[in-house]
Amino acid sequence: MSQKKIEQKPALFDRIFKPEHIVLENGHTVDRPRSRTPLILICLALVIFWSAKMTGFDLAVVINRGHQLGVILSQIFHPTFSYFEKVKGPLLDTIKMSLLGTIAGCLIGLPVAILSSSNINHNKPTLLLFRFILSVMRSVPTLIMATTFSLIFGLGTFAGTVAIMVFTLGIVAKMLFESIETIDMKPFEAMTSFGATTLQAFWASCMPQILPTYLDDCLYCFEMNVRAASILGYVGAGGLGILISERISWRDYNGLGMVLLSLFILVLLIDLLTDYLRSKLS
Repeated sequence: MSQKKIEQKPALFDRIFKPEHIVLENGHTVDRPRSRTPLILICLALVIFWSAKMTGFDLAVVINRGHQLGVILSQIFHPTFSYFEKVKGPLLDTIKMSLLGTIAGCLIGLPVAILSSSNINHNKPTLLLFRFILSVMRSVPTLIMATTFSLIFGLGTFAGTVAIMVFTLGIVAKMLFESIETIDMKPFEAMTSFGATTLQAFWASCMPQILPTYLDDCLYCFEMNVRAASILGYVGAGGLGILISERISWRDYNGLGMVLLSLFILVLLIDLLTDYLRSKLS
C-alpha cells in the first residue's frame, strides 16, 4: 500500500514575507523577494485607524450633516451683488498690501540672497547665519507673522504688509541664492582679478544671468501673496479677511459668495497678468 506524501503548507507569514525560491533551467536556485504591498497596506490601515481615533472622526456625523455643505454652497453660489460696495475697500487694501509687501521683500531679498550664496560669500559664519535666518522666515506661516506684527504695530494693513514683506524676503532670497550658486562664475572671477569690487563684479557679470529667474520669483510671490493677504484680516491685519470672518460669523453666505467671487476674479486677473509678463521675460 503506497503511502501518500503529505505536504505541509507554509505559514501565512512565510507565504507573504519570506523570499520565493525559483529554480532556473540550469538547476540554480534564486530567491525572489515577496511583495511588500501587504505590509504597506496593513501599516496604512493602522495609521488611518489611529488618526481617526485621535481626531474623533465620526462617519455618522459626516453622513447626517453632509447635506449642510450643499445648503451652504447653494447660498455661496448665489452672491449678493449689491454687497460689492462694501467689498471694494478691503479688496483694494489686499492689493496694496500684496504689492507693497512683495516689492519691499523682493528688493531686500536680492542682497540677502547674495550674502547667502556660497560662491559669493566665502565667510562661513555669516553664510550660515543668513541661511538660518531665511529658514526661520520660511518656516513661520504668514498668518502667525501677521498676528505678531499686529501686536507690535497695531491693527491695520501695515502689520499685514510687514508680514507679507518678511515672508516674501524668505522665499525670494532662498530661491535666488540657489540660482546664484549654479551660474557661471568665470566672468565674476575675471572682473575681480582686474580690481573690480565684489558688488561691481556681481552686478556686471552675475546679475544678467539671474535677472530672468529673479523677476519670475517676484511674480510668483506676488501671486501667492494676494491669496495670503485675503485671510490676514482674521488677525486684524486688514484686507478681505475681515469681511470673510464677519460674513461667516453672521452666517451671511450670500455676502460671503460676493467676497469670494471678487477674490476669484482678482486672482484670475493677476494670474493672466503674470503669465503675460513671464512670456515677455522668456
